[in-house]
Amino acid sequence: MKFNFFIFLFFIISTSNAQSIIGKWKTIDDVSGKEKSVIEIYEEKGKYFGRIIDIIDQTKKQSKYEKCEGEDKNKPILGLVIIKGLKKQGKIYEGADILDPNNGKTYNCKIELIEKDKINVRGYIGISLFGRSQNWIRVK
Repeated sequence: MKFNFFIFLFFIISTSNAQSIIGKWKTIDDVSGKEKSVIEIYEEKGKYFGRIIDIIDQTKKQSKYEKCEGEDKNKPILGLVIIKGLKKQGKIYEGADILDPNNGKTYNCKIELIEKDKINVRGYIGISLFGRSQNWIRVK
């Protein structure tokens, strides 16, 4: 009986750890509904970051990021880190910024794992009420 309990406990712990935002995610534009890019979310020193690892539109793959000021100006969009420093707060990842490569603006960011293979990414100004969301789908 104790053996079965430990197997059950191990299963619960291992499956709960699998529920993470770490991985590759296909972005879906919230206005057009079209796939735009693939973002890799990774952890570094307890914080989460996201970089563009693929661009669906082949004509934009060689584009440079020109719409911002600072250290990212004129860098290739492919490889650009657009999420910087998320922290896990319960079921939500927040406390960081997300960069919109289309307009050069930076927004507060929070991410919630909706399903094992689906996250809700919200960019907002000030409070979460003033923003927009996209659902991203895990790339397998």
